[in-house]
Amino acid sequence: MSDFAALLARRRMCRSFLPDPLPPSVVDRVLGAARRAPAAGNSDGLDLLVLEGPDQTARYWDITLPADRRARFRWPGLLRAPLLVIPLADAEAYLDRYAEPDKAAGGLGRDEAAWAVPYWTVDAAFAAMLMQLAAIEEGLGVLFFGLFDHSAAVMDAFAVPGDRQPVGALAIGVPDREDDPGRSATRPRRPLDAIVHRGHW
Repeated sequence: MSDFAALLARRRMCRSFLPDPLPPSVVDRVLGAARRAPAAGNSDGLDLLVLEGPDQTARYWDITLPADRRARFRWPGLLRAPLLVIPLADAEAYLDRYAEPDKAAGGLGRDEAAWAVPYWTVDAAFAAMLMQLAAIEEGLGVLFFGLFDHSAAVMDAFAVPGDRQPVGALAIGVPDREDDPGRSATRPRRPLDAIVHRGHW
């Protein structure tokens, strides 16, 4: 098995962490992986909101998981993750890039509605995936999860510019052996020949 195949085989979501802080060099390598993600037109429209340590991460959880819900929360070990990363897409960076002379003919520099697929979101999701793999390569656990209806409150609390769009959040840390898999973990994946349509549907 190749190193990459072995890495993919280890990829799974972790929902319980030890509170141990992560070495700065490890954090930087995980965050640095995001810069290797594809970006349409090299638009460079990605920012990362990084929360490290209990003081910063507690501010996030106080917003998204208030005390009245916390007592019933199935994965209390998730709140111990020492690192939270929120990838943020910047649509305006893509519009500006595609208004430049070498890209303007495509008409994508006018407004977001001109894009059949919002590539700023796609590329930010690519970056999130690369950070997940980088964290696993470092021997860490990782969980990707949505902000959902807490998105605006989180963005306000951390003074994120209003034109940035969060695509989710990553919890990263040393996995706890008591991790409880999610309810979906046992759902089988469709086999390759069920999802691949060669030449036609």
